[in-house]
Amino acid sequence: MNILKPNLLFPLLLSLLLLSPISCSILRSSADLADSYDFIIVGAGPGGSALSNRLSENPSFSVLLIEAGGANNDSLTINVPLLCTKLTPNTQWDWNYTTTPQTHLNNRVLPFPRGIGLGGTSAVNCLVYTRGSKQNIDKWAELTNDSSWGWDSMLPYFKKSEKFNFPVDKHNITNQFNPLFHGFDGYIGVSVPGASRSIDSRIINTTQLLPSQFPFTVDMNTGDQLGVGWVQALIDQGVRSSSVAYLSPSVLARPNLDVLLHTRVSRVLPSSGNTFTTVEFSNHNNSLQTLTASKELILSAGSIGTPSILLHSGIGNATTLSSLGIPPLLNLPSVGQNLTDHIGVSTTYLVNSTLTYDTVLRNTSLSTHLLHQWLTTKTGINVDTSENHLAFLRLPSNSTVLRTFGDPAAGNETAHFEFLFQNGLSQFTPSGNYLNIPIGNVSPKSSGSVTINSTDPLSSPLINPNLLSSPIDIHILRHAILTSREFINSPAWSQYILQDLTNASSVSELDEFIRANAVSFFHPVSTASMSPYGVTEWGVVDPDLRVKGAKGLRIVDASVAPSLPAAHTSAAVYAIAEHAADIIKSAYHTK
Repeated sequence: MNILKPNLLFPLLLSLLLLSPISCSILRSSADLADSYDFIIVGAGPGGSALSNRLSENPSFSVLLIEAGGANNDSLTINVPLLCTKLTPNTQWDWNYTTTPQTHLNNRVLPFPRGIGLGGTSAVNCLVYTRGSKQNIDKWAELTNDSSWGWDSMLPYFKKSEKFNFPVDKHNITNQFNPLFHGFDGYIGVSVPGASRSIDSRIINTTQLLPSQFPFTVDMNTGDQLGVGWVQALIDQGVRSSSVAYLSPSVLARPNLDVLLHTRVSRVLPSSGNTFTTVEFSNHNNSLQTLTASKELILSAGSIGTPSILLHSGIGNATTLSSLGIPPLLNLPSVGQNLTDHIGVSTTYLVNSTLTYDTVLRNTSLSTHLLHQWLTTKTGINVDTSENHLAFLRLPSNSTVLRTFGDPAAGNETAHFEFLFQNGLSQFTPSGNYLNIPIGNVSPKSSGSVTINSTDPLSSPLINPNLLSSPIDIHILRHAILTSREFINSPAWSQYILQDLTNASSVSELDEFIRANAVSFFHPVSTASMSPYGVTEWGVVDPDLRVKGAKGLRIVDASVAPSLPAAHTSAAVYAIAEHAADIIKSAYHTK
């Protein structure tokens, strides 16, 4: 059910449109393209948007950014942080992918949201900004044999991308973040909650009552992530901050940057030998066209789009490609493999309160008032995402699960699971008030693949995250559910919880609940992974992000991450893009 009736929503939409003009410098037809560009970037998500900005800082570089979708700047649903759950699946802002039947989830076919349009998935996610542990990022350095991908080297890039801004309610945030680990002059807005919720005090009180089990952590983005703390979210003064922030009017006004919308890239083509600098595309469903970059072609189409383009281009497992009738041009068997994603499940409780979001959803007048408040003052509950607090926690060190299966996390200071504390449900319910706790396995051992079964480059790829294929993953989720119950059984929640709607207590019941309800958390990585220079047995790109065995072709998006951080992945991709920009500029002896 929509929050607002159409006749009430229209005036508010009109107000937003008047505040958000479409930049006239964005191209909508390939007829407007220049004859050539130094760099052609495919995909305007976090990787492509950030990279196009940084490369075009050099006025001697000409840059073209190609995006399959539209501008995405006329949407109230995108811009209002609290409406993030309305953006996917099955919407105009979503590629509307689904998975293959998941064997370990009762053969269910799951939605697999990926954003389309400027901002990519950063325009449709639920905004949580987390970097992972220091161990997570140091693992990248270990896997690539390149220290520049470790925490100490990457922290400046996390900070460079960030524009930390103080919450709109102007409350004291002394114990909610550590300024030493944040940037204030970047493009991507990051903030702590700007409106309080009725469960905030209960969560903080629980950390005080049970500090050994649930320690309070001031800032989870310092590299030390374990504990319970305040959410940091991709929000700039009460408004969603997506990678579109890198494409501000002043940036789009640069004469050396063009952005072409509504354009599907089908393949990358060799311009000579193993030099892949030509892109094949169609604009507004017209016939195929090609354009060649004079320096480099850069894929930033994401963990699903990038391997799909590579495979259709003849870059991948030569045997598999030949069986499909696609001539193999570059044998890289790791293309599309090692898809790694978080998996999670929500547990819901009926609560003794009316101060939850459920009450708002049932009251059209209240919903209208709160949305008008956001439009006019950028204050109120709509300025935040779905939760004000989260927790990153581990299995006990003496856990039989860890002794049996080994530790899948990057180290002993890296989380196994995550809680998000939501004060109500995001969907309309006719009665009741609820506490919802999405629980994620953030150090999964399972991995899957992105493959193709058609020679049509515009057909949807086969997405198989292979969730719960490793036995330890369901053990972690089961333990996480039990741990969340311990959290809300503390005295801080006395007389608040009325009923656990999970209806599962035994091991078999919990496992049945997980297999029937778990979903992807939509943080896929590693489908075009980095590996060390000279290594050909695995990996798709070298640590400088050049495709192995190719010239003129790089990848800059989540697909190159060699392992999945115990974190929501937007922050990592922005840092990857900032690092990539310096790598590329250095290759051409410029800054």
